[in-house]
Formats: sequence, structure tokens, C-alpha cells
Amino acid sequence: MQKLVLKTVAVLFVAISSSLNINGQSDNDGSGFGPPQTGAPFLTITPESRGGAMGDVGAATSPDINSQHWNSAKYAFLDQEMGAAISYTPWLRNLVNDINLMYATFFKRIDKMQTFSASFRYFALGDINFTDNSGSIVSSGSPNEFAIDAAYARKLSDNISGSVAFRFIRSDITNGVRDNAISPANAFAADLNFFYTDRVKWGGRNGQFSSGVNFSNIGSKLSYDDGNTNDFLPMNLKLGVAYNTEIDRYNKIGVALDVNRVMVVKQKEGEDVSEKSVPAAFFESFSDFKATDLTFSLGAEYTYAEQFAIRAGYYHEDESMGNGKFATAGAGIKFNMLTIDASYIITMASNNPLANTIRFTLGLNFDELNGGKGRKRR
Repeated sequence: MQKLVLKTVAVLFVAISSSLNINGQSDNDGSGFGPPQTGAPFLTITPESRGGAMGDVGAATSPDINSQHWNSAKYAFLDQEMGAAISYTPWLRNLVNDINLMYATFFKRIDKMQTFSASFRYFALGDINFTDNSGSIVSSGSPNEFAIDAAYARKLSDNISGSVAFRFIRSDITNGVRDNAISPANAFAADLNFFYTDRVKWGGRNGQFSSGVNFSNIGSKLSYDDGNTNDFLPMNLKLGVAYNTEIDRYNKIGVALDVNRVMVVKQKEGEDVSEKSVPAAFFESFSDFKATDLTFSLGAEYTYAEQFAIRAGYYHEDESMGNGKFATAGAGIKFNMLTIDASYIITMASNNPLANTIRFTLGLNFDELNGGKGRKRR
């Protein structure tokens, strides 16, 4: 059989990478270093609507059902016993009409100190035609990627919690069609998270201050050619702070800031960093740090009577790292055990592939089935 030429797959992955690393440059400042090169970019896409509406922020925001993606340590302070949520994102609709991201989360409190949570992320890459060297269609398929993870969170004190999450990742860009060049890639990863929260009084108003730390996707490499070449996972360090306060009995407002950095050594001209070990790539990333490596997410949330929310945010990435800049907006409404959230991306450039991206999330609070509202915790 002739070697498959996966042209459409290559084009598709260029489009996906461009959505996460828009206008990225091979040399960020003339120093010979370019942005870190990683695989499985779908792991970095915000999968749910609340954080997506607040500029992709979530490391230190108040705990909710979708804390798994941002900081699973937050579950230890969530005022619910059990809950689940599903999210849907039509992705890159300005380019194609059949790429979708689906996300499902679940958490269950073990006791007043411990919580278990899990999530499943599925990235459908649409319908692809596989061709031979002459351009004739050999077969067709629907490539996909997915990740499944589980986390354990525990209170370490009245104000601090920690968690660890383990993740399995599979990237099948040929949908089972295997030749001598490309095959499905598998990887394992872990997250380490910490969360701090405490009541404070600033400006004569009672409020809640929180901070969070999230090390994510620390794990093995991905290989699509049986180990001949290897891609690092998008290992990240995210630091966040948040503050929430009551305006009056019914009205609350919160603000949050996340700072994020990819923890993979940069690609130096003439050097193949893919040969480095995962620990080396992680720790060497500290030595090539520059302020321009950081991305910033700033978000705000207004809630009324714990039933209705309006959100907005802004995401900023330096030009040398991709120039991803966009504003976000969204809203949420609660009906007893059911919560519905939506978010929308407003891009700064007309040719940004993320333009008009909409996310939808449906959350379920199982405590309401028994007429309860969870235990009240700090």
C-alpha cells in the first residue's frame, strides 16, 4: 500500500496550533530561542464556560464543579457533596465546521476533609480524507484526541488544601489508519495543586481572598512514530489570586488574575531539545525565563442572589510567544439543581481563528435532589 500523505491532517493541526500560538515567531528576541515546542495542544484549551468567560482564569477563583481543569485542590472547599457538569465548545468555527471539544467532570466528597474528582476531555477533529502520493483518496476517518483523569484533594488546614491528579492522554490523528510514518500516541501525566482561601476585611467590606498554584501535564512524551521523534506535553505553571466581596445582601463581585508559563525548555537554533529528558526540559525552563514568556488572564464576575452571573475578562500573550490577545464575556443562570453557563471570545484581530468561539456548560448539583445545599465550609 502506498504511503499515506496526511496533508489534510497537517493543515488541520497547523490551524489548531495557530489558535493557541497565533503569529508565533521562531526567534522571540534575536537571542536564538523560540517558543517552547509541545504536543497535545488540546490539553491547554479552556474547556468550560465560567473560566472561559473570565479571560481563561481559574487557578484561584471560588470553587465550582469545573475546578478539575484549573486547580482540583479547590474541591476541598466546595460547599457541595456531589456534582457533575458537561461542556461543549465548537472550535475554530471561522476555519472549519466540524471540530468540537467536549468536557465532562464529576466530583464526590469523601468526608469533610477529602474529595475525589474526575474528568474526561474529548477533542473531535472532524472528518478527514487520507490520500496517497497522487492525491487519490485512500480512506476517510474522524481523528480524535482524549484525556481522562482523576484527582484526590484534601484540606491541609482550615485555609489550605492540596491535590494531585493523574491523567492518561491519547492522540490519534489518523483514526486508526496506520502506516509506516504515523501511529496513535499515548502519554501519562500528573498535576500538583495547592489552594489557599481566607476571609478578609478590606475597605470596610468583608471579602474572601484566595490564591492558587497549578503544575499541570508533568509527564511522559508523545510519539507518533514509535519513538523516533518525541514531543513534550504542554507542562505548565499557573499562579492565581482572586478576591470576592459582597456589595450588599444580594450583590457580589469578584476579580481574579492568573499568570501562566509553559515549563518546557525553549527551542534553541540548531539544537534538538526533544532529546532532553522531561525533568531536564522542566528545570532548564527556569534558566531561560523572560518576562515575555508569561501569559496573563484577568477576569471579573458579578453575581446576583447566587442565581445569576455576568462575567468578562481579557487574555494577553506577548508577540514573541504567539500574540494571543482577546477579550471574553459570558453569563450564567441557576435553576435549583441546574446551572447553565455560556461564554464568548472577542478577538483583537480580524484574522484570529478563535473569533466567535462560544462555549456552553451544564452543571448539576446532586445535593438538591435531597433538598440539601451541602455543608457550609470556609
